[in-house]
Amino acid sequence: MLTYVKKSIFDCIIIGGGPAGYTAAIYLARAEIKHILFTGFQPGGQLISTNKIENYPGFTNGISGYKLMESFKAQSERFGTMVKDNSVVKINFNIIKNLHEIILDNSFKIKTKALILATGASPRYLNIENENKLIGKGIYTCANCDGFFFKGKKVAVIGGGDKAAEESIYLSNICKKVYLIIRDKKMKASKIMQQKVLNIKNVEIFYYHKVIQIIGEKKLQAIYCKNITNNKNNKNYLFKVEAIFLAIGQIPNSLICKPNIKLDKYGYIITKSTITNIPGIFAAGDVQDSRYRQAITSAGSGCMSAIEVEKYLLKTTK
Repeated sequence: MLTYVKKSIFDCIIIGGGPAGYTAAIYLARAEIKHILFTGFQPGGQLISTNKIENYPGFTNGISGYKLMESFKAQSERFGTMVKDNSVVKINFNIIKNLHEIILDNSFKIKTKALILATGASPRYLNIENENKLIGKGIYTCANCDGFFFKGKKVAVIGGGDKAAEESIYLSNICKKVYLIIRDKKMKASKIMQQKVLNIKNVEIFYYHKVIQIIGEKKLQAIYCKNITNNKNNKNYLFKVEAIFLAIGQIPNSLICKPNIKLDKYGYIITKSTITNIPGIFAAGDVQDSRYRQAITSAGSGCMSAIEVEKYLLKTTK
């Protein structure tokens, strides 16, 4: 219950329960800054569905995204962070000088002197005909979550980055065949991830191909891919697969910021360090990072945002 915080004024509210949000909470808690963290609809962020993270320092043999985020949460709570699973549906900026207000999904209103937006990003979809109808019926964005249901079947992964490579590796262990479909001439994944994929016998890569048609009524039956080179000898393909896993990037969860906070043309929050255009409002993690988008950089920006909040509060309360 949040009744006991309803009338409180917090020094800082954190929106988002991923690496950026929890790291910010750890630093705020240790600085004894009165704060609360709202995780929203996806506690742990996108990492929660990552099967194994091998590039986060300190874990020699890797760690699952779920375990890593549970550790983040436990550490922040140990220092005194109050973590709630509510979603913030609206922000009222500057209701009075140096004071902002959030409105939760249960209609509670809570005031705060500072706000850290760590809302992350959501998977990008293909936006072609028939896609919406088959999401969850053959179209997925998390192999670790849904790959098990296609054990021994043929599936496809769409994308060429680290996420696509990871999905392909995971699926290759349980599926009969994995088609990796990439629009570009090469993978964008890290060299070590590329090599892992290239060494797997049941993963077949198709470069320069774009999904142009999704076939199926009640469930996915096939996808039709067009070769996007100008070479007439290169073929288009019909892939008869029972599932496709999308790994084609992300969209920043910044809708709640409009129209007050400045965004770039892709919807990422524009920041200097982690400072936005509105005093007392800070942004960290994937919602303001269109370049790196790594767990460790998100955590780093969460740390930066908390330090910026501390400086801001000291300046405005003098």
